Formats: sequence, structure tokens, C-alpha cells
Amino acid sequence: MATIKEVAKATGVSVATISRVLNNNGYVSEETKNKVIEAIKELDYRPNEVARSLYHKQSKTISLILPDITNPFFPELARGVEDIMNDHGYTIFLGNSDEKANKEERYLDMMEQKHVDGAILATNTLDSNHLKTLKKPVVIIDRSINSDFPTVCSENFHSSQDAVRHLKEVGCKVIAHIEGPAHITNSVLRKNGYIEVVKKESWFTDEYIVNGHYNDKDAYQATLTLLKNHPEIDGIFAGNDLMATGVLKAARNLGISIPEQLAVIGFDGIRMSEITSPELTTMAQPIYKMGETAAYMLIDLIEQRPLRERYYKYPVQLIKRQSTNVQNQSIN
Repeated sequence: MATIKEVAKATGVSVATISRVLNNNGYVSEETKNKVIEAIKELDYRPNEVARSLYHKQSKTISLILPDITNPFFPELARGVEDIMNDHGYTIFLGNSDEKANKEERYLDMMEQKHVDGAILATNTLDSNHLKTLKKPVVIIDRSINSDFPTVCSENFHSSQDAVRHLKEVGCKVIAHIEGPAHITNSVLRKNGYIEVVKKESWFTDEYIVNGHYNDKDAYQATLTLLKNHPEIDGIFAGNDLMATGVLKAARNLGISIPEQLAVIGFDGIRMSEITSPELTTMAQPIYKMGETAAYMLIDLIEQRPLRERYYKYPVQLIKRQSTNVQNQSIN
């Protein structure tokens, strides 16, 4: 692969002229420009993108910082971001934060060092003051922080009410909830939606709410204890699909038949919910669309175009499947 000096030698012009052609900066005659472009093609010269990013203070890269890439929800979200970014010439630096503020802070510091153009974050560990010090465009996804930042999320509270109502509609009399971490806004909203529907029931008690920490292993253990202590439970609303798979496993190990003895509904609509046994009823977020929207918003911010909207809250769809004794239906 040729160097810029070799291109200059082949065309008989200066390195500075080659640079002006590459960066479309400054006057170069059409004849010289065509000569340089032809030489670049013949010599297979490829500009040093790191050097160009330093010159322009723009790298055509963005950071996507997610809390847990082992949760299938986030790779599906990342795919929506990546497809749009790639279509617009951007590449993605992916960070897995493990819900730890110090890891997120390190990733954000790296953004400055690597001249990353902006970031899409799913976080509830960093406050808005820290993010404001970045001086880089930021879009928040899945979890809202405050109105200072453009945000893409889904309707969590009312959708969770719909999930619990669906369990009632299929005949559940005592419904429990597997919640996610208390510091995550969408987890709290989903729990509150559950409570709003069941709080006036004579059977309701806080003992029917247990924490699965948004992962299948913790949800499995929590569900084992819950169902052993409260065999009267005949419906469970899990705060995400990954925890719902833990519920299915726990019920199977306890010899509890789903949906005959226990109906289960999750939240997210990840592809895994289609292949569980039984297939999982879920409140499906438009995961890919959310990723797309966040990507378009960030590109507009980077390229200094006004945003059409600063806050998107997408509706969630009830997908009825076997875990609530309904054969593959969906309603809006």
C-alpha cells in the first residue's frame, strides 16, 4: 500500500496539495485534483484515518455503552444502532459496563482520548452532571435520566399494567412479580405498574415481589423460594424476558405445569421468547426500532442538525403465547 509521499512523487505535486484534495480543503485546480485522484486509485493509497480524525477532530466513530451484553435484549438493540451507523459511515466502539459507574466513567474518558464523536448510553449509574462534562453529543436509550438528554425508551408503566391484567384475564387469582434492580428506572416503573393493578386485592402482600436482578440465574433462585413459600401463586409477571426464562426453569424443576398451574408473562420481546418451552408470552418492545431511532438522533447531533424530537417513548405490544395458554397471537 502506497504512502502519501509516493502519491505526491507520482503526481509531481506537494504532500500539502494531496492533503487538500483528500480533505476537500483549499483551492486545487480540477486538472490537478483529477491527477491526484487517479494516482490514489492506481497506487491503492489509503489515508491514515487516525491522523485525519485528529486533523478534523472527528473520527466517524461512536461509543455504544450497554449494561449487560449477555442479556439478549442488548445485542438486539445494538444491531439497530449498528445498521444505521454503518449506513452513514460510522463505526461503533462497544462497551459493556456491568452496571458499574467506574467502568462507564472509564469508557467516557476513553471517548475523549480516542476522539469519539458521540455516545449512545443505557445507564442508570451516571448522573446528568457527569455526562454534561463530556462536551460530546449523547443519546440515552432504554432508561431515561432527565429531560436534558435526548432519550429513546418504551412505555413501561402502563404496559406492565397490561401484562398483569392479561394474567387476570386468563384466570390467575394470585399474581407475583419478579422485579429488576431497584436503581434502574424501567425496573421501578414495571414494578409500579404491577402494584397499581393488584394493590387493592385482598391477597396482595409485598412478599409476592422478589428481585431477579434482570438475569435468569437470580430469577430462577428467587422463583424457587417464592413458589415453595407461596404455592397459592398461579401467575407471575417477570420484569424482563430473561428473568422469565428463570421462572420457567424453576417451575419445571418444582413439577409445576405451565400454563395449567402457573401462567407466566415477561417483558422485552427478545427472540429467545419464541423458542422457550413453552413459548413465552411477553410485552414486546420495538427493540430494533429503538436502536435505529437512537442512531439517527446521534447522527443529527454530531452533524449539527436539529432534532425532530428529543424524547421518544414507543408503545409496547402484548404477544400472547403458550405460557399464558394462548396460541401465538399479538395485539396492540
